[in-house]
Order: sequence, then structure tokens, then C-alpha cells
Amino acid sequence: MRVDHVSYAAEHDGLQATAERLSKLIGVDPVDGGIHPRFGTRNVILPLAHDRYVEVVEVLDHPASDKAPFGQAVRARSENGGGWLGWVVAVDDIKPVEERIGRQSVEGNRHRPDGVELKWRQLGVKGLISDPQLPFFVQWEDRALHPSVGAHTEVTIEGLQIAGDPARVREWLDLPPEGTSTVIDFTFVAPHGTPGLLAVTFATPTGTVTV
Repeated sequence: MRVDHVSYAAEHDGLQATAERLSKLIGVDPVDGGIHPRFGTRNVILPLAHDRYVEVVEVLDHPASDKAPFGQAVRARSENGGGWLGWVVAVDDIKPVEERIGRQSVEGNRHRPDGVELKWRQLGVKGLISDPQLPFFVQWEDRALHPSVGAHTEVTIEGLQIAGDPARVREWLDLPPEGTSTVIDFTFVAPHGTPGLLAVTFATPTGTVTV
């Protein structure tokens, strides 16, 4: 179980403009990710070092976005101005997580612009909606197609600042948050309002950048 990526919901001016701003801030070229037909969303990827990435995502005017929890979460965050939606941990086998949480994972897929299809299973978006400090889980079908593959950058995630309770996150993960990474610093602050991912600090060749 390791930190896989962080998701950022598009701001008022849409996916491309939001992705461009983030790419300039951290110095990583954006890559068109494609559409998630099951969720009614689409994304742009900022591939990072250490097999991680930033996902910038927006909701589509599509029936799936009203039914799928992920589409609902993205829509709600964007309608509230956009910003960090949450963090995601990858597992090699999602079945033990299904058994522990008592829910079934759902299939996800998207076709990249080059026609390659990425497939995965994910679980816990409803947990994210009800308690945004909690990450959701993903199991990639083919790690060779992970969105970070081909990243030409030294930029990494250095820290996550989360409004919430580390004990609650530990309970959800079944291990301490820092157990999901040996290089990411987790900082928890008391939530003044809604809990959730407040900021991400990136290590770049020109210094640290916090978004």
C-alpha cells in the first residue's frame, strides 16, 4: 500500500487552464489523460518521479457523473471553486480492502489519446465524500501502463497537509499514514470546517513548491 497520486478538481475556468497553472507551478508538462466513461469525468496527468502523479480532473455533462460517486465528488469540489479533491493509495490486491471495509470495488477505465486503455479497480470514494481526509484505494490492472510511466522529471511529492485526525486515517488504512510512503511527510492539522487534503508540497529542482 503506497501513495499513488493526488487529485485536483478543475477550477472555474476548466480542466485545461487549471492543469496549465499547476504544470507551471511545479514544472511538469501536462499529458492529456482521456475520459472516464464509467464516472463521467476526464483528466489531465502531471507525471512525477517515484511512480506518482497529479491528476487534474473535471466532471462532464454526462449521466454517469450524476450516478458515479467519483463524478459526484468531482462536481461538488469544482462547484465549490475547485482545488484538492483527495489522495489515493495503490494496492497490489484490493480484495483484502474490500473484506475489511465491507464494500466491493468498482471497475474504472479510460482510453488515452493514443488509444491505449488503462484499467483499474477502485474503492472508497464514498468514504472520501463523507470524510474527505480519507484516501481511496486503487488496484491497477497493468502497472506497466501506470500514468507516471515515461515521466521525464525529478519532481516528487514531498509532503501532504491534511485537515483531519491521523487516528481516523490509520483506522481506514489499517496502518499509519506514514506507512504508505517512506519519503512523503504527513502533516495533520485540526479541521476548521470540512476535513480533507489542504495542500501538497512538491520537491522540484528549483526548490519546494506548495500548492
